[in-house]
Amino acid sequence: MKKGSALVTFLVIFLALSLYAQVQKTQTTPKKVRRPAVAGAFYPGSRLLLQRQVDGFLAKARKVELEGELIALISPHAGYIYSGPVAAYAYKQLQRKDFDTVILIGPSHRVGFAGASIYNQGPYQTPLGLVEVDSDLASKIIAQDKSIRYIPQAHIREHSLEVQLPFLQRTLKDFKIIPILISDSSLKNCRILADAIFVSIEGKKVLIIASTDLSHYLSYKEACRLDKVTLDAIVTLNPEEVAKKGDLCGKAAVLTTIILAKKLGADKAIILKYLNSGDTAGPKNGVVGYGAVAIVKKGAKKMKEAYFERSEKQGSARRAGSYTKEEREELLKIARDSITSFLTTRKPPKIETKNSKLKQKRGVFVTLRRGEALRGCIGFIEPIFPLYHAVSECAISAATKDVRFPPVTIEELSKITIELSVLSPTKRASVDEIEMGIHGVVVKKGFNQGIFLPQVATETGWNKEEFLSHLCSGKAGLPPDAWKDKDTEIYIFTVEKFEDTR
Repeated sequence: MKKGSALVTFLVIFLALSLYAQVQKTQTTPKKVRRPAVAGAFYPGSRLLLQRQVDGFLAKARKVELEGELIALISPHAGYIYSGPVAAYAYKQLQRKDFDTVILIGPSHRVGFAGASIYNQGPYQTPLGLVEVDSDLASKIIAQDKSIRYIPQAHIREHSLEVQLPFLQRTLKDFKIIPILISDSSLKNCRILADAIFVSIEGKKVLIIASTDLSHYLSYKEACRLDKVTLDAIVTLNPEEVAKKGDLCGKAAVLTTIILAKKLGADKAIILKYLNSGDTAGPKNGVVGYGAVAIVKKGAKKMKEAYFERSEKQGSARRAGSYTKEEREELLKIARDSITSFLTTRKPPKIETKNSKLKQKRGVFVTLRRGEALRGCIGFIEPIFPLYHAVSECAISAATKDVRFPPVTIEELSKITIELSVLSPTKRASVDEIEMGIHGVVVKKGFNQGIFLPQVATETGWNKEEFLSHLCSGKAGLPPDAWKDKDTEIYIFTVEKFEDTR
């Protein structure tokens, strides 16, 4: 063979091998893909069979008119023949909706650990294809607290998040996920994770999904009874109530989801479906319960309009001792300047005023919001300090010492709205005297005390009994019905509320 021919042959073979290698490379699954762990066990391993099964469940599920913005879902995670008919009710609500990122939060069944583990690697794989992970956002959440990190072994065999993916793949388009596992169901741990997510997701249209089953291996009758208690607790959207009464394997996931959803403005939970394995594919002598729940933000526009209309009719009760536009602006400036000064120097500023009215001792609460989400709220019930001084101190505390939230940062402050609620003197009253949306309420029993401002009623939509029950259990550390006890003292007050326009 001539040298020229040999060289051409070599080049042809080399190019053919290079092309083959390139084709193989494009067809090979990326190295960091999280491969399915329970395909062929919890759900079909065949693409066609899996698609048919999921679509069949969805076809039989009913879409509910949620009457609000969907913030979160709660969905079961058992084998599809058992829990699929219930999960379909959760995912049916996603049809014709769009989200940038779905944050999946579930329990770790095989690996125990403190804090939370967030998978921030390559995509998850199911028989229906790859689901991309929002690695940048996942890493941002991880950076918020040292208790949050990536624990590889926790994600390798875990099914609680994986089984949610085929339903997502059949209902959403162009979305990414953040897979989060959490075991420690203490409210402190759940709040840390919820806070870390909340401060990281600005600008993203996200959906939160909590993965959990309900009671395990009880008789059919006992499971139905106990699961009703759990679902009734979830509907309250009160984390303390769920922590105390909930019987569910993904309690930490549900608590985190509720805390986060409320930060995002959620104010209602709707039970979409309940069944147990005795209803779907198993015997009735040792069942597992499954529930699908939607958590939404109803919005309080109509309620607020009604509140202000009623307030105008009440007139003098709300406007007595009202502050002028200039006095309001001065108090709001004191609040914002105080936070700015403390965040930059770590020292409270020296605040003075020439207005004698602002030197009067008054109770006041300072509320911080980012969008519609609460970011901090601290105040004085009693008129201990001059108003201007109380505003300064409460503003700093709301920004840095409200244990429910991470401290406000100086970069975040420009996005924070400041609301001041100046309190009238409190007055001992009966339950019948409380006017919802007009009166704030203080309950006292022994050393326990709690307060709700009037606007809590308008923002939540609670009736008087719900308002007082949440006040007792959520704020005063008392039983929910403690307000009915003759030894419980009830005080009412009105507020003059105003806020800046940032």
